Amino acid sequence: MKNRFILIAIISLLAIARGASAQTAPDRSDSWRTVTTITAVSALGTQLFMPRVFYSDPEVTVGWKGRWHVSVLAPVMTLTSLALLNEYGLKDSFKGFRPGCSDANQGGPGCETYGMLSTHSFAAFSALGQGTATFLVDTFKWSGGRFNVGSFAGNVFAPLALATITGIGRSSGNFETGGQIVAGGGIGLASGLLTGAAYALMQRPECGYTGSLICW
Repeated sequence: MKNRFILIAIISLLAIARGASAQTAPDRSDSWRTVTTITAVSALGTQLFMPRVFYSDPEVTVGWKGRWHVSVLAPVMTLTSLALLNEYGLKDSFKGFRPGCSDANQGGPGCETYGMLSTHSFAAFSALGQGTATFLVDTFKWSGGRFNVGSFAGNVFAPLALATITGIGRSSGNFETGGQIVAGGGIGLASGLLTGAAYALMQRPECGYTGSLICW
């Protein structure tokens, strides 16, 4: 009889432990997951499809012009590759737990992956960095300091709004901690500024003397 009571007690404790483990599984927002994925991809998309806006040299044609450069694939794909490297390589090295995760439940429901660095924040803020650098170079180097509203809206304001929503969403959806979002966003912003400045300085916005809208 005594052994039976001990067995029942052990089974009861195991059941309680299993129930407690199930209750501690972090709650993630599927809605914010979808929204932040869309905003991060859209932020990079603004740089892929945004034309280079510049005030044309009088020797060509005077006035504001816009040209789409296939070469923009270089910085965009560089930033995309860095984001994928972080998601599928660096996170396993950093081993930064997502909110609600620890050594006790890592690998379980809601804790299958790590949160450091935030890939979504990196991608979105890297687009902001690239757009800001491109806008500044096109404004001060290629346009003689002339300000263009369209260029500012497409290169700075739109990715800034998308990056802000991404950062807020990753926190509100309980996917990453504030530190992971700031780290991902900060490194992404710096990476975007570097790649964007290098691209905009090396690639003139004008398509030569052909007047083509698309530059190869």
